[in-house]
Amino acid sequence: MANHFSALKRARQTEKRTANNRANTSRLRTALRQLREQLAKGDKQAAEQVFRQTVSALDKAVQKGVLHKNTASRYKSRLSARLAAVK
Repeated sequence: MANHFSALKRARQTEKRTANNRANTSRLRTALRQLREQLAKGDKQAAEQVFRQTVSALDKAVQKGVLHKNTASRYKSRLSARLAAVK
């Protein structure tokens, strides 16, 4: 355990940031999973609605530093292609 005041403060900050990052990552992964489930069902209308929410979650993840912007762009591109393939 840290002894210096600055090291104690750093430990507290790290705990908070870890919790925030974990929550943001979890939120993103849940959105991605929901969209993939809708795509697997083949319900295009529901999938389109979930797709908009997922794109929003991806953009928020980029904003919060959870994902790189190119990674989010790649996800969006691949998911939109899968959405277009659903009949």
